[in-house]
Amino acid sequence: MITSLEQLRARYAQPADRAVRKQLDHLDAHCQRFIALSPLCVLATAGVQGAMLDASPRGGPPGFVKVLDARRMLLPDAGGNNRLDSLENLLTDPRVALLFVVPGVDESLRVNGVARLRDEDEFIAPFEGERQRPKLVIEIDVREAYLHCAKALMRSRLWQADAQVERAVLPSLNQMIHDQIGSLDSPEAQEAMVQRYRQLIAEEQGPP
Repeated sequence: MITSLEQLRARYAQPADRAVRKQLDHLDAHCQRFIALSPLCVLATAGVQGAMLDASPRGGPPGFVKVLDARRMLLPDAGGNNRLDSLENLLTDPRVALLFVVPGVDESLRVNGVARLRDEDEFIAPFEGERQRPKLVIEIDVREAYLHCAKALMRSRLWQADAQVERAVLPSLNQMIHDQIGSLDSPEAQEAMVQRYRQLIAEEQGPP
């Protein structure tokens, strides 16, 4: 078992100078363009000491995360199951990490920073014309930003058509949750759930 930094480092070479220098303390033009093209990011947060960490997907039309300037961006909360795991974490530990992906692009972008939950009109207004009014927006002060190379997504073949898995290889989400919680109710069929979600998303986004 590896229990010290010395043991860990003994098994790896030192990072190349390029890998160290690519870390920025702001969003340059390339990072901003990447975020503008991204319809999906994973939001990672940490709670009070001893609490579990959380990583949750956040999605929307490309550019749903708004870059205000090189050091600030806004992530709208689109609502979900109302567990509020990420939001509750941010009330006690404002540190946040995001991983942005762009469909068809094997590189990814990591952004680390400090977050605040905002519900003032000036923070909600940028999202008025794109989807339903969010209850709040996560304002993020950027502290670190760097592009990940393509190796991980290339290994996973995430965007390759022949690597796609038929949805039918798994039970519906509702069936899996029913099994997990021991519900005796009839689960909603996958097709019905997808149609319901599509309708909700269409209502959020409004007319084209």
